[in-house]
Parts: sequence; C-alpha cells; structure tokens
Amino acid sequence: MTERAASADIPPRAADGDNDKAMTAHQAAPAAASGSKLPHELDDRQRSLAFFTVLTAVVLEVADTTIVNTALPAIRDGLGASPAAMQWIVAGYLLTLGSLLLLGGRLGDAFGHRRLFLSGVASFVAASALCGLAPTPGVLVLARVLQGAAGAMMGPQTMAIVQLLYTPLERVKRLAFFGMIIGLAAIVGPIIGGFLIELNLFGLGWRLIFLINLPVGLFALAMGRITLPRTGEEHRGLAIDLAGAALFALGFGLILFALIQAHENLGPAAAAAIFAGGLGAVMLGVRRSIARRSAGLPAMVEPTLFALPTFRYGVIAAMAFNSGSVGFLMIFAVALQQGLALTPLKTALIHIPFGLGVMVAVGLLVPRLLPRMGRLLPMVGGMLMAVGIVSTLALIHAAVAGGALLIATLALAGIGFGTLSGPLGPIAVSEVPRTHAGTASATMRTAQQLGGALGIALVGSAYFAVGGHDAAARLAGLVPGAIMVAALLSIAVVAVSRLPATLFGAERKPAAD
Repeated sequence: MTERAASADIPPRAADGDNDKAMTAHQAAPAAASGSKLPHELDDRQRSLAFFTVLTAVVLEVADTTIVNTALPAIRDGLGASPAAMQWIVAGYLLTLGSLLLLGGRLGDAFGHRRLFLSGVASFVAASALCGLAPTPGVLVLARVLQGAAGAMMGPQTMAIVQLLYTPLERVKRLAFFGMIIGLAAIVGPIIGGFLIELNLFGLGWRLIFLINLPVGLFALAMGRITLPRTGEEHRGLAIDLAGAALFALGFGLILFALIQAHENLGPAAAAAIFAGGLGAVMLGVRRSIARRSAGLPAMVEPTLFALPTFRYGVIAAMAFNSGSVGFLMIFAVALQQGLALTPLKTALIHIPFGLGVMVAVGLLVPRLLPRMGRLLPMVGGMLMAVGIVSTLALIHAAVAGGALLIATLALAGIGFGTLSGPLGPIAVSEVPRTHAGTASATMRTAQQLGGALGIALVGSAYFAVGGHDAAARLAGLVPGAIMVAALLSIAVVAVSRLPATLFGAERKPAAD
C-alpha cells in the first residue's frame, strides 16, 4: 500500500496505538469532518463527495454562459430590452468572468481555495437571485456582470481543489470526466433554458433560468462547507497585480462597449475613440506584465508562454473559435423565436442535433483521429463547422424551421465544433513547462471567455445592424451574422494551420521545467 493510500484509509489518531477507538470514531464521523482535514487525510468517499461538490458548482458557471440565449426574446418582451441590452446580458457575464479568472486564481492561492470557493458560490447565488428579480434591463445587465465576477472567484478554485484531492495518476481520469461534463453543460444550456421557460413554474417565465441556480447553488454551498478539506497553508503575503487586472478588464470592457453600442447610440467617431482607448488599455496591461515579470514580480499574464508557437496559435484559435460559436448560438436562438416565431421549447429541441454532433466528435472522433491526423483534424473541423453554421443560418433565413436538411446541417456544425474545440486545449499546453501548467490553463480559459464576449459583440452587432425589430429584420440579419461567424472561424483555422504538423509525436515534448 502506498503512503498516500495508507493516509487515506487510516485516521491520523490510529497511529498512536489506539486503532480500534480511532477506527470506530472514523466510521461514525459524518462527512462534516472533511472541513477540518487536509486533502491527503480524506478517504475515497470523502474525496468523491468533494469532487461532486466542485463539479456541481462549475456546471452552474458554465451553463449560465449559454442558458440565457434561449431566454433573450422572452427577456426582450418582458423587460423591453433593446438589441444592445440583449447583447450585454450575455457579454457582461463573459467579460467579468474572463477578465477576473486569473485574479480569482491568485486570490485562491493567497487566501485559500476552500474559502474562495465558498465565497464565490455564495456570491454567485446572490447575483443569480438579483438576475431573477431584475425589474429593468439595466439591473439585469449589472446582475450578470456581478454573476460573472462571482464565477471568476469560484471557477479557478474548482480545478485547484481537484488537483489537491488526487495524485497525478488519479487526476487524469477525474479531469477527463471534468472536461466532458463542462462541455456538456455548455451545449445543453440553451436546451435547459427552453424547457424551463416553457415550464413557466409559478408564472416566472424567463426568470426561472436564473432562479434555478438558487437551490442548486445553496446545495453546492452546504456540501462545500461539509465536504471540502482545508487546502493547506495560505499565502497572505502573496503579491497580486490588481492594477494589471483592472487594466485588462477596463480595456476589454471599452472594446465591447464600442462594438455593441456603435449601432445604437454611438457615432462612428465616438465608437472608434472608445475602441482605441480600450485597445490601449489592453496594450498597457501587456507591457505592465512584461515589465513585472522582468523584475521578478507577479503579473496577470505570463509573457514567456506566448513565445511557444503551440500556445500562441492555440490561444488565438481558441479565442476566434469561441467568438464564432458563442455568437452563432445567440443569433440562432433569437432568429428562431423572433424571426420564425418558434416557442422556447421548440427552439430548445432544435439545438439537440447540434449537441449530439458535438458529443460524437469529442467522444469518438477526436480520440481516434487526432494522433493520426494532427493539426489537420481541427482544421477540417473548423471548415465543417463553418459550412454547417452558414448552411443552417441560410435555411432559417429561408424560413425552414425543421426537417432532415436542417437536422443534417446542425449535426455537421456540431461535429465540426467538437473536432475543432476538442483538441485545442491539449494542443495549446502540449509544450508548456510543467511549472507553468496552471497559469497556461487559466490563460487559455480566460481567452475562451473573452473570445465569447467578443463574439457576442461582433456577431451580435452584425446581426442587429439590420434595421427594424420585426420578424423580417431578425431573419435578414442572419446574412451579415453568418458572414461574421465564418470570418471568425476562418481566423481559427488559419491559426491552427500555423501549428506544427505533428502535434503529439515523440519528437515534440514539453519544455523543461
């Protein structure tokens, strides 16, 4: 038996010679004792409960990225939300989630992952309640921004806790399952949203997609207090670059504001000036990170990672892919309801072929084909996704709301989605030194969330730029929207084409520690 296994099976007091008494206390003690233990002191059951707890919380965070898409038309009707407000309801969440993820990870290192996780879940529940009770579009956007910030505090702790709970060998299977559930949560979000709105429990309508987070979040909070172990020594003296985090958040916020508001209440000159200001703030953040790393100080971004071609082009591809996919899912749901007058439930059901295509690609095609095809697989996936999405939007533009052809184009888009997105994470970190593995993963996830926010701004602005608020306008907007999605996916394919032809061969190894 290994030392780790022994420590998990035998309570610490058993080593003092009082084995029977210790074992009796261990068997009778509830899982509540986990909160006073270190990770290596938990038995298998306690570790499984802790894993289930953090998995529940991360599903909330991921699902809330896409669940709102199906509800946007109902929110527009219920609150009188403008097209710009509809975009901000999605983008505001992604903006703060992406901008603060790295900061959330640093805060977890400084003050303890268990403490930050519980605080993040509690804040997420409170923000969800505010979303569900919002009386105006402005309050809803503010609540979504707060919800994203809470998710950024909660999210990084989930991966950190999983790493603390398991040995490297045990971690592989757990993280694979973790990744599968996260992907599934993002895909089924719009489907769950449609069912909840159609259910209309207590007459809550669209508000239920946010209020459902309360019982789930409170369950995760209660379980977290009971099952999560102490995460070891805290590092309260750990320096945190708050100014760097503020620069990046401000910069991306200004960029999104210029893109989203340009077609509603900003003139071209004002939009260009705000966009330039945002870009300048991001560049200042990059320069600050480089200077602080050179001086041996902590920074929001690890500049040396971008010297690795696999990481640099992997991040660009992930950001462009998320921009195109998140933008597509939004205009797809809006066009089905506002353009073709479908109910939220029917809109949810139409998402199913897309989700099935993603699962087939990620579960069957990627594991078998990636080692043999290398970078060609995500390149082909990106092209299939573009063809599938453009064809799907063309059918909806022609008022086709069902049938075998629409099912086929959605399934094709889903297969492309899975074969492009599935390999990007492993590709991006394939040559990252182990000492920077955590930072690289967090940076990749930040790029994905910010890419999603940017996609809402770019694709949404192209879609809503067509004048009018009637069904004809919502269908006509699919043409520029489809062009924008195709352009973003083209950037992703080009970025993947710059990767090494052989991604995981024996001659390509992670950099030294």
